[in-house]
Amino acid sequence: MVNLNRFDLVTLRLFVAVLDAGSLTAGAERFGISLAAASRRIAELEHHCGKALLQRSQRGVTATAEGQALHRHAIELVANLERLALAVDDIHAATAGHLRLWANPSAFGGFLPAVLAAYAAQHPEVKIDLEDALSEDAVRAVASGTAELAVIGENTPREGLEAFVCDIDDLVLITPPGHALAQASPVAFERALDYDFVSLSRTASLTRKISAAAEGTGRILRIRVQTRSFDAMCRMVAAGLGLTILPRSGSSMYASALGLTVTPLEGLDVRRRLLLAMRSRAALSPAAVALVQMIEARARTLDLLD
Repeated sequence: MVNLNRFDLVTLRLFVAVLDAGSLTAGAERFGISLAAASRRIAELEHHCGKALLQRSQRGVTATAEGQALHRHAIELVANLERLALAVDDIHAATAGHLRLWANPSAFGGFLPAVLAAYAAQHPEVKIDLEDALSEDAVRAVASGTAELAVIGENTPREGLEAFVCDIDDLVLITPPGHALAQASPVAFERALDYDFVSLSRTASLTRKISAAAEGTGRILRIRVQTRSFDAMCRMVAAGLGLTILPRSGSSMYASALGLTVTPLEGLDVRRRLLLAMRSRAALSPAAVALVQMIEARARTLDLLD
């Protein structure tokens, strides 16, 4: 039988981070350690298991069959440890509840801050653990139990999760001051495709939506710069590195502060829908149920629910 004392929890968490990131370098950066230290830990883990766990290539790393099995169990273990840590925090803080929510940039820049402010006012005893993440990362967090709830883009794969539409916004074109397209209103989507773009990562739900729309016209989205936040995207536009398409409510503050031009679009399904996702409503904590009910009531007043 394998000696369990050989399994370092830090290394298991690193192993999960490396596979989630798709590369040893990105996993090490996400985990906050050097590449050399990460490589050493993974090598020790493979030695203890007696099997190769990662398949390395120029494109990054993927899990071997043995690595996939370990990854599944490691995700569960890490999620259980995080829940344990949160429970201990609750004991120390003497709080009556803990809300664990991950949300994408559209939610952070749009409806979510006001909703959470109202929630916190009604439930001052609840501690809120909030994570800003891309939609696909938020889905993984819910699936693994790291989060109870996630606000995600409507086109994000979410197999096995319950979800409902919680917000809707219009996509707009954001350009530097004086740009040729800033003179037209609305701007034809195909005209915008003549220029370089600043975007979230290619796997982000918003980027996938815009890229798919471009492919539908026989064009490609010319992504010059990728970043992880609306604020950074708008700053890159202000620096002249490209145009961007963002939800109106989620970008208006950044665009206004930087003097950027916000223009309506045509020739593109500009409606951007967000979903609130969970593993099972029946299994939610009381703190999460209260937020779901608040968001659901808001969605009902906006006529977003079927």
